[in-house]
Amino acid sequence: MSMKKTDLVKNLAKKIDGQMKSAGVPGRFGQGSAAAVDKREQRRLDAEAGLVPFACKLPTVLVKQLQDRAAGHEGGLNALVAALLQRGLS
Repeated sequence: MSMKKTDLVKNLAKKIDGQMKSAGVPGRFGQGSAAAVDKREQRRLDAEAGLVPFACKLPTVLVKQLQDRAAGHEGGLNALVAALLQRGLS
């Protein structure tokens, strides 16, 4: 006796579900994730370094320019903005 198409699909779904449950845990959820610092710890580290969060609204064009320059900057976006502000205020 042959199976109905819906029964075949259900069996395939069960097979895929079993394969997913038996698969290993990816590295990003395993031991590698322990290396990431949580938000509270990152805030503590920033405070020890004398950094203060500063939010402002900028035009999209200016943000794109900052992101493009920050890609080549050694300190990233935060260091670039700090340097530009320092130069502008001097």
